[in-house]
Amino acid sequence: MKRWAFLLRPQWLALYVVVIGFAYLCFTVLAPWQLGKNTKTTRENAQISSSLTSEPVPVTSVLPRQDSKAPDDAWKRVTATGRYLPEGQVLARLRSIDGEPAFEVLTPFAVDGGPNVLVDRGYIKPIDGNKVPEFAAAPTDTVTITARLRDSELLALGKEPFHQDGAQQVYSINTDQIAQVTGIPLAGSYLQLVEDQPGGLGVIGLPHLNSGPFLSYGIQWIAFGIIAPIGVGYFVVAEYKQRRRDRAAADSSASAAASASAAGEPVTRTKDEKLADRYGRRH
Repeated sequence: MKRWAFLLRPQWLALYVVVIGFAYLCFTVLAPWQLGKNTKTTRENAQISSSLTSEPVPVTSVLPRQDSKAPDDAWKRVTATGRYLPEGQVLARLRSIDGEPAFEVLTPFAVDGGPNVLVDRGYIKPIDGNKVPEFAAAPTDTVTITARLRDSELLALGKEPFHQDGAQQVYSINTDQIAQVTGIPLAGSYLQLVEDQPGGLGVIGLPHLNSGPFLSYGIQWIAFGIIAPIGVGYFVVAEYKQRRRDRAAADSSASAAASASAAGEPVTRTKDEKLADRYGRRH
């Protein structure tokens, strides 16, 4: 067991802790994070592809009540008849459309015989960097719109709604937050207008159907989690073999020295022995 005692030295113990922690993170955080993003992207791509060929359905068939939301029907095209509620209009700031900054105009819509839903009317481009430009108001009469269902976004942490340039502004298209800000109850999913719709502004295009590198990244983190402990094992074996060679060389030198001493011959010290005396021996 003494031959393996070096494995209990502080530097080796620290290495074990680091490798175990790294492998744990790979399997429980990093790989699931990337694989989860791959699952989400694959699901979204399938929903978008399906929406391109399916006919629009009434919004009340997927959002029948005020507290309804439809994550499984994201991107599905729906129709709604009712009227806009311009008093509850807000702007989503710091958006990017085709790589350029934009505001998205969000206006509640009261569906006839259904819930109030938030409608993303499209985008407008800021002026002078971040100021709100003039843009067309929403119709005040009853209209029928066609839009795509979208999931409510997560809140942007640390960024509260505020009023500027005559408009209420938010950082996230989060229906719960916007309902609190406007005082108008909203369904859990929102609608994004397609082209040529009443109240529509700049049309927001569909995302590119690209699965991205998330699957390969997830597999790589799993591989790293496996390779790290194997690497430690390799270094342990390499260190053990080196120590065994050192002991064999030391034993050979000692035997030669003993034989020379018994024969009355001068003992010649090896280079390794001289270095060991100067810098210390391996244990």
